[in-house]
Amino acid sequence: MADALEHLYNILSHPDFLSMKGLTGEVPIFIHTYDPQDEDALRRMVDSLVSRLRTKGISLSIVDLFELIISHLEEEGRLERIIEKEKSLSKQKLLETLNNLADPKERLIPRLVEQINDDNIKLTLLTGVGRVFPFLRTHTILESLQPAMMRHPVVMFFPGQYTQEDGLGSQLRLFGAVANPPMYRPYYRAYNLEHYRL
Repeated sequence: MADALEHLYNILSHPDFLSMKGLTGEVPIFIHTYDPQDEDALRRMVDSLVSRLRTKGISLSIVDLFELIISHLEEEGRLERIIEKEKSLSKQKLLETLNNLADPKERLIPRLVEQINDDNIKLTLLTGVGRVFPFLRTHTILESLQPAMMRHPVVMFFPGQYTQEDGLGSQLRLFGAVANPPMYRPYYRAYNLEHYRL
């Protein structure tokens, strides 16, 4: 993680990256992958990264997607009720209940877009992708962010793999899962930070 921290710090603090130089109209969404087994180390690394970037004077927003869902349910007065019912619900029924109470596309994504569209922010970091699966899926987030007017780069920390395959396009494999069949593969307009060069 020490090497990843230095690599990310050098990219994310660079003026060309922050000004989205060279993107030629593409959306400034980036993905940093990591081994799901390194979740705890990743969180510590992100905390350190945030501290270093802020020390350098870079104003940034960090959004934990799990915390976003929890705060939404708390504000709507629904979290306590869900916790009470959780023991008696099957996983499928719990997922359906969450979808009804906090629809990702209609409620959560607009909250996320609102948080990251602050004019004073120069960079947004998204964490908690694995913690919100399967309720909030990566492709839903990416598809919803693409049409938004992004004023600064957004970096998503993804526990899995992001690959480009000839003839198959891009593949996000959460937790290293098997790839989707070709007909179900969404197109991701996001840059893999592992391959990003200034």
